[in-house]
Amino acid sequence: MITGELKSKVGRVWDAFWSGGISNPLEVMEQITYLLFIKRLDELQTVKDRRANATGKPDLDPFFDADQQDLRWQNFKVRDPEIMYELVAEGVFPYLRRMGGDDSTYSHHMKDARFTVPNANLLAKVVDLLDDLGMDKSDTKGDIYEYLLAKIASAGQNGQFRTPRHIIDLMVEMTQPGPGDEVCDPACGTAGFLVQTSSYVKRTHREALLGAEQRKHFNESMFHGFDFDSTMLRIGSMNMLLHGVENPDIRYRDSLAESAAGESEKYSLILANPPFAGSLDYESTAKDLQVIVKTKKTELLFLALFLRLLKPGGRAAVIVPDGVLFGSSKAHKELRRMLVEEQQLQAVVKLPSGVFKPYAGVSTAILFFTRTDSGGTEDVWFYDVKADGLSLDDKRNELLPEERLGVRPMPADKPLTEEEREKNNLPDVLTRWFSRDTSERDRARTDQSFCVPKKDIVAQGYDLSLNRYKEIVHEEIKTRSPVEILADLERLDAEIAKGAEELKGMLA
Repeated sequence: MITGELKSKVGRVWDAFWSGGISNPLEVMEQITYLLFIKRLDELQTVKDRRANATGKPDLDPFFDADQQDLRWQNFKVRDPEIMYELVAEGVFPYLRRMGGDDSTYSHHMKDARFTVPNANLLAKVVDLLDDLGMDKSDTKGDIYEYLLAKIASAGQNGQFRTPRHIIDLMVEMTQPGPGDEVCDPACGTAGFLVQTSSYVKRTHREALLGAEQRKHFNESMFHGFDFDSTMLRIGSMNMLLHGVENPDIRYRDSLAESAAGESEKYSLILANPPFAGSLDYESTAKDLQVIVKTKKTELLFLALFLRLLKPGGRAAVIVPDGVLFGSSKAHKELRRMLVEEQQLQAVVKLPSGVFKPYAGVSTAILFFTRTDSGGTEDVWFYDVKADGLSLDDKRNELLPEERLGVRPMPADKPLTEEEREKNNLPDVLTRWFSRDTSERDRARTDQSFCVPKKDIVAQGYDLSLNRYKEIVHEEIKTRSPVEILADLERLDAEIAKGAEELKGMLA
């Protein structure tokens, strides 16, 4: 969470680009990403310099050679705007592109870096503002970058790349990632799921990450993200770096078109909200996915991909459009049958249709399942989320103070009141989720959450829509008997007739 002062500074960075002539939010984010990357390299070089001075041993692999010192952030930021502009355009960006041969994820995504800041004055203003943000701590850096990413959405373009952070938090908290997991998002975008997973692991398994081997796993082999948009890959990689993950596996991959053979059964946890673009031609789809389910529908192909990527015992929490839950095509039914009969389906959490507004009003749900290849589904837990803390219209205004929103409202020792819970169901979802094998099984189907035995789902043709199983209690309305109503009508008729006679007499 960043302060109002920091938000104001971030807003000034954004406005500087906007008024300077760069109006595409993704381009703004891309240029900020490049500048933050060169700033981060300078910070790392400063640490290396201090180490070399303290030990008396020279740095054998510096980021900046002796003749590249002008390219360091601390050196070019103090130059006159025109000189700075020339240094960045003709020195820094060619340097970033040459780094493509480095093994790091970030260097790889910088190989086609383009400098599009239009003039020296704008660059000088943005460099001053970024330098003044005070991004000293990893948490602050990450929060500032996340806030910048939120500005993409609020600018009204490309908002589809962002799943609301509180929904991501809910999915991460429910799956409880551990330090030994290998986490994958096959359509990672800005890497929101991976970032929140890393934050959760650092918060809940701090001691486990102190060991060198575990730390290496966290930084280099725990997080995997695929996308086929190079801008998203750059932004996602920088998001991870600023959240303290040194070298995640963020790479180009068309998840539905490329064979998953090299990635098959590799991951223990998948968290995703993939784009559902409608239909693909059979020729454009990986053959190994068509083997699992013969379909052109991207939402079904992604589910088939998740099953392919998960190792046995691996679990998934993925957002799907409602049509997946009740679609009547052969492919829809077969995929739901596989989840129920061949894997272990644990839960269906129905989200309100306004969650993704103003960009989409589509109804969605979160599916939770584990790959077992031997079944295991017993009772499927359903929860009907009616409120996520924000208004469900296009404005998405906060309904509670900021500290009372999300999955973990603060202070931690003060649970939401009943009135607050009606505006923010997410903490209740988490509480009931952990009781799904005990007290939740006793809930009636008239409640907001309940369990449905596997046999009932089979009897309904594997329909997974909550409304198929939810029972609604209608309030009984007491009415008078027909005889009483007819008597009243006769009385009224008599009064009307008498009044008409009196009126005739007055007129005569």
